[in-house]
Amino acid sequence: MSHPREALFEAGRRLPVMPACDHYAGTERRMQKALELQAAAGGRFDVTLDLEDGAPTGQEAAHARRVVELLNSELCDAGRVGVRVHDPEHDSFAADVDSVVRGAGRRLAYLTIPKVGSARQAAEAINAVQSACAGAGLTGELPLHFLVETHGALRDVERIAALPWLASLEFGLMDFISAHHGAIPESAMRSPGQFEHALVRRAKTLIASAALAQGLVPAHNVSVDVDDPAAAGADAARARSEFGFLRMWSIHPGQIEPILAAFAPEPALVTLAAEVLLAGSAADWAPIRHAGRLHDRASYRYFWHVLERAWLDGGALSDEARAAFFADAD
Repeated sequence: MSHPREALFEAGRRLPVMPACDHYAGTERRMQKALELQAAAGGRFDVTLDLEDGAPTGQEAAHARRVVELLNSELCDAGRVGVRVHDPEHDSFAADVDSVVRGAGRRLAYLTIPKVGSARQAAEAINAVQSACAGAGLTGELPLHFLVETHGALRDVERIAALPWLASLEFGLMDFISAHHGAIPESAMRSPGQFEHALVRRAKTLIASAALAQGLVPAHNVSVDVDDPAAAGADAARARSEFGFLRMWSIHPGQIEPILAAFAPEPALVTLAAEVLLAGSAADWAPIRHAGRLHDRASYRYFWHVLERAWLDGGALSDEARAAFFADAD
């Protein structure tokens, strides 16, 4: 029996498999707490340790050293942990990349690079990371996440998405709105305005479309209403259903579970996906008829994404589906 990963997808980029929630933490206390929460949750969400907003001014190097210590500690044994460095024009960018890659490159799940201004600058940033990896003796690709939050990055978003080593494009809502010199109202920094203003909707659409066309995961911006965790879940649901985002940032522990729940497929859909894929596998991926509907490789691919997301989120899968498709991962 051929596995869906091999049977249903052509050679080239495939959508990376990553948790639907990316939890950000910058201060030492919050970073440690985030890693403890990740361990308690069985690694169901990612943690990004933040060098950009987490470092006090003038203490960037010391903060980077502390992040490296955390990456190399047993606190990072439970799940995927990434790092956001300073932007390519910041004086600390090169030092951030060198410190983190050389100090803990083998522990990094990904590196997030903010505020790229163009496809050219993005390519130069990738070259810098690649050079650091080579200098550290690392083989293979280090997955990169680029934040699209400038006019130039949005203009070049399709070219940026086609660059090597990328795994995700992320929308930086706050900086994007700030870059419009007051032309976009402050209300668009939160809901419902962020889903209604034409310029913001356009940006979300372009980012998600460019990412998905290149097999990247589009990640949605934060929900700033930290006193109402349900608001993050509502934002995640709209980002998923209206724009095709597959992942979202969390900036407060209370937002993590609502975000994960919003991106998790419905149990009935998971059951249907398992049934269709098991039947398709038994037919060696030829077309089948299930519950009065025809299914072929197009629907098989759709249902595989559903099943893979359910498995990643810890959703309930039948024993038969788990044994058939995820035995190598359990």
